[in-house]
Amino acid sequence: MDSARRIAVTLGDAAGIGPEVARAALESDRLDPEFEYSIIGETPTGTEAGQPTERTARAAADALEEAARLALRHDVAAIVTGPVSKSALHAIGFPYPGQTEFFAARCGVDDFAMILTGGLLTVGLVSIHVSLRQAIEQLSAPGIERVGRQLASFLRLRLSREARIAVAGLNPHAGEGGTFGREEIEVIAPAIERLNGAAAGASFHGPLSPDTVFHAAAHGEWDGVLCMYHDQGLIPLKLHAFDEGVNVTWGLPILRTSPDHGTAFAIAGKGLARPDSMIAALRLAAALARARELAGTSAVG
Repeated sequence: MDSARRIAVTLGDAAGIGPEVARAALESDRLDPEFEYSIIGETPTGTEAGQPTERTARAAADALEEAARLALRHDVAAIVTGPVSKSALHAIGFPYPGQTEFFAARCGVDDFAMILTGGLLTVGLVSIHVSLRQAIEQLSAPGIERVGRQLASFLRLRLSREARIAVAGLNPHAGEGGTFGREEIEVIAPAIERLNGAAAGASFHGPLSPDTVFHAAAHGEWDGVLCMYHDQGLIPLKLHAFDEGVNVTWGLPILRTSPDHGTAFAIAGKGLARPDSMIAALRLAAALARARELAGTSAVG
């Protein structure tokens, strides 16, 4: 099959639910039939469900390397990655905070974003895998602008129109005019002004109170929400669409999506894992590959 119609699928840590949700997704009738889906990597002999080992971690890392090679050689249109154990990977010397940063490094890209989508919510994260203290200390207007541009690019390709993006504040009530913090005034608002002046392919609004903005977005008022830190975006997304959330690494010359859940070692092998998020990740990868092909570009972002 043409590489433009082939999607690579990694299983993640084989002791987790990755293999079973991948198998269930590929056996479902809910995927784009014009694409071929190829499993990358193997399950080590002797793997026990729920029992991660050095061997399962190394197999997961090896599969990521192979998937990256295939994508960079244009042998596949997209990669869909199963869930890995970050602690198990770090124990074997994996030097990246997560799969997002791994693919960015393999692509030689610094300007990228973690975007998550599910149900009626799409969120972009200004900071990813850092402590909350670091996320606040590192918050900057250039960082907000960078991720805002990536979120606008993703939504523009997906929606084929200019997107309406809400920008969440950092503090309660978006700072309440400086009463609860000045980040909204000194950092976030100037970034929004520059984004709107740069013709980024979207209109940016805010900073808006984080305790109401996701309710409005889930009811269709916004196409996406630009979030200041990891959990600000992930908590509402998982509450709203836990079983169908998809993680997208945007801004790379390759397409990569992933189900928005972890390895779930506690239920691995028990027939309890739902494949919905993996199915959604596979469907989105195919849809993005089609949209990118129609747009006539091999680059993302």
